[in-house]
Amino acid sequence: MQIEVLKSKIHRGTITGADLNYVGSIEIDENLMEASNLIENERVHIYNINNGERFETYVIKGKRGSGSIAMNGAAARKVAIGDLVIIVSYATMLFEEAKKFTPTIVFPDQNNKPK
Repeated sequence: MQIEVLKSKIHRGTITGADLNYVGSIEIDENLMEASNLIENERVHIYNINNGERFETYVIKGKRGSGSIAMNGAAARKVAIGDLVIIVSYATMLFEEAKKFTPTIVFPDQNNKPK
């Protein structure tokens, strides 16, 4: 049997940009991506703490050290600059493997720098 488990989580990142006219995705500072074990084009779920919105998109690399967490495309309507978000990805694995798996969880500071 396979189950889905939490793989990566950025807890309470701050939205720094929202561009409706960009072709989709969420841009995340490359340092924050590495710290949270996310890769470019990975599917992520976004949970907006400020307004309760929940949606999915994929990751693109933001400039390293920029602190960027920017929502692009249609999903830009679901956030406002300054909103706090939780960004998560899940992995499918065998049940026994999942019991031993430890997800990567990052709590960024106010400037989206990994702590």
